[in-house]
Amino acid sequence: MATSSVLRRSLLYVPASSQKFMTKSLSLASDNITYDLEDSVTPANKQTARAQLRDHLSSLSNKPASIGELAVRINAVSTPYALDDLTTLASAPNLDAIVIPKVNSASDLSFVTDVIRHAAPQRHASDPTASPLKLIALIESARAVMDLRSICAASPYLSGLIFAAEDFALDLSITRTPSLAEFLYARSAIVTAARAYDLPSAIDLVCTSYKGPDGVKRLEEECQNGKEMGFNGKQCIHPSQVEVAQRLFAPGETEVEWSVRVLIADDKASAAGRGAWTLDGKMIDAPVVGKARAVVDKAARCGMDIESIKAKWQDQKPE
Repeated sequence: MATSSVLRRSLLYVPASSQKFMTKSLSLASDNITYDLEDSVTPANKQTARAQLRDHLSSLSNKPASIGELAVRINAVSTPYALDDLTTLASAPNLDAIVIPKVNSASDLSFVTDVIRHAAPQRHASDPTASPLKLIALIESARAVMDLRSICAASPYLSGLIFAAEDFALDLSITRTPSLAEFLYARSAIVTAARAYDLPSAIDLVCTSYKGPDGVKRLEEECQNGKEMGFNGKQCIHPSQVEVAQRLFAPGETEVEWSVRVLIADDKASAAGRGAWTLDGKMIDAPVVGKARAVVDKAARCGMDIESIKAKWQDQKPE
């Protein structure tokens, strides 16, 4: 599912077992809120949490404007809970996406795809006006990393990949370190696969530190590292992490201003028949212009005032 307008700089997990936390989540400003039925809910509470989440979603007249997307993390397909999660929630109002944990093969996504087509047929009809549920796959094992090609091609509703570092470390019997070097191969494979299959989201690992200045610093370092690797969002486990993730996974002001200047000057260069030119002593050609256009588009979707920057640089000319 190539949906370039999808923005998931942050994906915040909220336990579906807590009505208090679910209600509070509606006042947050986050690209994605994912109500969790998996790790944060004990087996004895799965049924109650599932019904509570269904009632929570049904009680909303509209999705809050400050939230880009409402999702649910179901239980793994290999568990006895996944089918009930899907049949109960696939037709729930205001639900935009389903996060699927422990995706090990294409068959896991095929199963979810078949179930939601039957449970919510009106959303998955061939009608071009239909709004199908988006699927986001959690990559948590060596097997999944080695099978990314088939996983990415398994469902027309797949909209992103998420790297689950703790489960991956458990699978490989390795220890997470501050450098994250032990995850380099897996993380690179995930962002490369997401891009190769035109998936809008590659969401990085959870930062387990979030309290105090040291926690914020660690989160900022991880966000910057993930962005440099090609991820465009981060999982969050506490509301305090959301602002940092959304700020750091948005284009920076300097980058946006440069990109706007490039686009304004490129229009004038193209009118003059110039395919390559310079700006501030740097060569500008088609790939640079393409990157600038992508930066400006994302900045606009992040709420930045592009028009005022354009007005400031309206007289920019190519050198």
